[in-house]
Parts: sequence; C-alpha cells; structure tokens
Amino acid sequence: MTALLDAPAPAADQPPATRRRFLRGPLDQPAFVRPAFLGLLVATAVLYFWDLTASGYGNGFYAAAVQAGTQSWKAWLFGSLDAGNVITVDKPPAALWVTTAFARLFGFSSFTVLAPQALMGVGAVALLYATVKRTNGPVAALGAAAALAVTPVAVLMFRFNNPDALLVLLLVAAAYCVVRALEKPKWLLLAGAVIGFAFLTKMMQAFLVLPAFALVFVVAGPGGLGRRLLHLLGALGALVAAAGWYVVLVDLWPADSRPYIGGSTDNSLLELALGYNGLGRVLGGEGNGGGGGGSTGFGGETGIGRMFGASFGGEISWLLPAALIALVGGLWFTRRAPRTDRTRAALLLWGGWLVVTALVFSYMGGTTHPYYAVALAPSIAALVAIGVRELWRGRAAFAPRAVLAGMVAVTAAWDYVLLARDADFLPWLRFLVVAVGLVVATVLVIGVPRARKVVAVVLTAAVLALGLGSAAWAVTTAGAAHTGSIPTSGPTSSAVGGGTGPGGGTRSGSDSTTRMGSGGPGGSASSELTALLAASDAKWAAAVSGSQTAASLELATGKSVIAIGGWSGTDDAPTLAQFKAAVAAGEIDYYLSGGQGGGGRGGSGSASEIAQWVQANYTATTVGGSTVYDLT
Repeated sequence: MTALLDAPAPAADQPPATRRRFLRGPLDQPAFVRPAFLGLLVATAVLYFWDLTASGYGNGFYAAAVQAGTQSWKAWLFGSLDAGNVITVDKPPAALWVTTAFARLFGFSSFTVLAPQALMGVGAVALLYATVKRTNGPVAALGAAAALAVTPVAVLMFRFNNPDALLVLLLVAAAYCVVRALEKPKWLLLAGAVIGFAFLTKMMQAFLVLPAFALVFVVAGPGGLGRRLLHLLGALGALVAAAGWYVVLVDLWPADSRPYIGGSTDNSLLELALGYNGLGRVLGGEGNGGGGGGSTGFGGETGIGRMFGASFGGEISWLLPAALIALVGGLWFTRRAPRTDRTRAALLLWGGWLVVTALVFSYMGGTTHPYYAVALAPSIAALVAIGVRELWRGRAAFAPRAVLAGMVAVTAAWDYVLLARDADFLPWLRFLVVAVGLVVATVLVIGVPRARKVVAVVLTAAVLALGLGSAAWAVTTAGAAHTGSIPTSGPTSSAVGGGTGPGGGTRSGSDSTTRMGSGGPGGSASSELTALLAASDAKWAAAVSGSQTAASLELATGKSVIAIGGWSGTDDAPTLAQFKAAVAAGEIDYYLSGGQGGGGRGGSGSASEIAQWVQANYTATTVGGSTVYDLT
C-alpha cells in the first residue's frame, strides 16, 4: 500500500486498466472505498454548512476582530479587536488570519466568518482518513473519519468561529506527518512546524499531543535510537521556529505602535502564553477563575470523571469508553509485535493523545469550557475505528470477540445514560440503542457465522450501536443556532457570553436588536445608539469597558470601538494618559457607561480611572437606554 501511494502516476500511454481513476481509487483497495470516502466528505460538508448563518456571527468577540482585520492590515497581523488597534483578543491570531483572509476575499458577513471553520472541519475529516489509512487500511480510515464527522462537539465547533477548529485541523495534520515520519523521518520536521503554527492558534494547548508524538517516533521510528532522538531534536527546532518568529516579531515591534496584547499582564505575547493561556488555565489563579464548581459552562467539578459529567459528557464521551477499551485491548494484543508494528504505533499515537489531553482537561483548575473537548475527538474516533477493525480481524479467537463485544455493550449502555439526561430528546432512541447494542454484543461473544449476509448484518448493527446516539445528537446540534462565548452541543440553541446576529444584536426570532441598557456583558446596542455611533467619523466612534460590549457595538455599526480593559475590563489598556490624549486629539466621539468589568487588576487600573475621569469632566445623556458621554 505504501509503495503504491508513493509511486509516480502512470504515464498517459499506459493501458487504462493500470491508471488510477479518481472515483475508483487505488486498484489494490476495495472498489467501494473511494466512492464511500468522497460521499463521506460531501455528507460532512452538508452537515457543517447546512443553515450555517442561523448562528449569526457566532462568537461576536472573534467576529469583531475579523471585521477589524478587514479594515486594517495591522489589526489583521496582531488580531486586534478594533481597527484603531488599541488591544488584541486574548488569543494568538492564527485563526483570525485565516478567517480574515476569507472575509477580505468575499466580503465581511456571517457566512464568511463561519464558513472557514466548516471547511477546516471537512479538511480534518479528510486528513484523519489519510492518517488512519496509512497504518490500518481504508476501512478503519472510513470509520475514523465518519466518527469524527458526527462527534457532537466537532459539529458544534466546525460550525462556529472559535480558534478550536483550526487547532484540531492542525493537530490532525501533525499526526499525519508523524505517521509519515515512521517511513521517512524528514516528515517529522513538518510535524514540528505544524505544531508551531498550532501554538499561534491556541498557544500551549497545542503541546498536549507532543508526548504521544515523541513516544511513537522513539518506539516505532526507523533507524537507531540515537538517530531517532536527533530527528526529534530537529522537529523541536522546527516547532520553535514556526511559533517563535511571531513571538519575536511582537516583542521587537515598538509597543507604542502596536495594540496591547489582551489578557497579558505586561503587554507580552510570551507572558500570555505562559500565564493566562498557559499555567493559569491549568492551575487557576487571578484572571483564571471559573474552573471547577457546579457551573457546566466552566467544566463542572474537576476529577477523573469530568469527561463523563454533565458539562463534557454530551460533548465528547459518547465513544470515550469504547476508545479506552480499544486502547487497552489493542496494546495487550500487540505486546509481542515487532518494534515498528504500525497498529501498535497508531494505538500509542492516538492513545497518548487521548490520555494526556483528557487528564489535563479533567484536572484543570482554571478557566475550562466544554467545547475544549473537540481536541479529543480525532483520537477517540481513530481508536474506536482501529479497535473495531483489528478486533474484527481476530474474531476467530474468543478474546478479541469478547473485547469487541465489550466495546459495543458499554457504548450502548453509556449512550442510554447520555440520552436519558435530556428525556425530551427522541425518548425512544435510547431504548433502541441499548437493545441493538446488547444483541450485537451477545452475538459477538457467541461467535459470528461466516455467511456473508450474516456478517454484513452484524457489522451494520454494530455500527448503529456504536454511533447512532452520537450521530443523532450531532445532527440536532447542526440544527440549532449557537452564539456567545460558551457554545454547547445538543438540541437547544446556546447564547452565553454575548452572541450577535448579522445586524449586531442578539438573535431572538426575527428581532435582531436588543437594548444595551446598562451595558451588561454581551449587551447589544439599541437602534438609537447604533445610529449615533454609525454616524461618527472619528478614529473610534466610542469607548466602553469590556471586549464583549465593544464587539457588539462594532458589529452593529461597522465602526471601531475601544474595548477598555479587554475581555473582562481588567487589562491596563488604554491607560488614562493614552485615553486623554486620544480625546484631546478628537479621536474618540463618545464614552459609554457600563459595559463589562470595570477597574483594573486588584481593584485599580485604567477602566475605573477612565470612568472616573469621564464622569468628572463630561455630562451624561441617555440614548436608547444607555448612558452616553459626548467627548467632542
């Protein structure tokens, strides 16, 4: 198979029977594989693009940064929230680079904000297929790709504009490069470079797969141990170069001519990576609360059961028990295989990815959201598909049959529990899943007759038992609108943290405009306030505390709005002196009272200082229920 894939294309004068036809695929694989793969990609695209714009701008925070990037090249480079470049979003800008490029080419709209993530999802499915195919053949590859496509949290995030979609695509691409490196070590350099770019997407979360990748190459890579370690060192250099160039660029760029790095304590991208978006996420602390506790939006209680709880369970755990069984059983059955055995290498790759990432997510004490679990989806899908394929091949023996039966039975039982958590969602489905699962598990334990029709029926029933619950939850996720900063999968639309529709307001039926009022988090502007700011010709139409409120105003008006203090109003940007200078230069027309946060770190800072200075020197008026200060 490897030799065929790497061989040059046949010459045009060769007989047609020897040419690789697009629809047929390689001649040494079953004829159904290529059509099934293409059909899967089409179905995935339909699932991810269907009624995509129902979610409006999705996460208005990132959508506003895309809008700013279409108005300013500097805002595009740094990931600024406003075209005037006061402050960036609290993540590195790689995902924004991609989405903004799409919006610049095709115009800024709800579709151009969300479509790139859907394309990334289709790409991730295709790459997972290619990766699993190289180690375990096309049938397992089809199973893995299909399982990823209908994982609920994957459907959620590939239809949403958070950075996680690009992160998953890059992680799967890096896994593909690692598998190729088991044949040609030079691919390991590309794997390192891809992970470096993933760092520029969501910082240190990209590094959670590194232990698995390194382990696989050390165990199963070609050549002696010393040479393998040298290749790993080279990959590390490629990673540092791919991630470090941008860190150096930000550090060397004069701070007074670029935006403040949102979320950092010292206007440093490296500090942001190590602090707020690094150890702060794991250990918690100032600015990283929310982890643990009873809030499902922030992960629920920490501990080994977190991935199965009310917060993460419906997002990712449908096939998680089966994946863990496949991992343990697969490693046992391959314990005497040669060092370079590809199946064991695949189990180490995806199993290491799953175990390390799941443990970190389970015990994170800082800010944790359920949609983070999308990073687990490729590993779970691959493990289940590889496990089913390899155990089915060994079904002549009782032990593989028993393990496979355990995968099916446990999945059916667990899907019953997950579906029962929402008793109103297709109440009959959980009974069907558990019934089919138990029947299939019993047949597998007893032994499957060799008759082809019987085998086909058992395999079909096994696939239904393993995937029906997850697929149903995924399809209903695609049918619901999701906005705000903490989307969740399932049949209910989610709007936590200030989502905005194409008109700038929170979508609620046909009404796309709600009143900002006191400027609560994610509040949208009234039509009167929107009209006032839209008429502004200043560099910044307004300034308001907090990024969510500022983003909502930017999307509603198309104008730049200063998000004083960043995401929670606690970043010291702009400073009071900078704000006074901008007002004196006539660059800000209005100040809006309220918004999110207020006050800097430890109860002091630019947000509270600016609020006090404006209130002491300007007269408040009311526009559409919002308190407005005219700074002109």
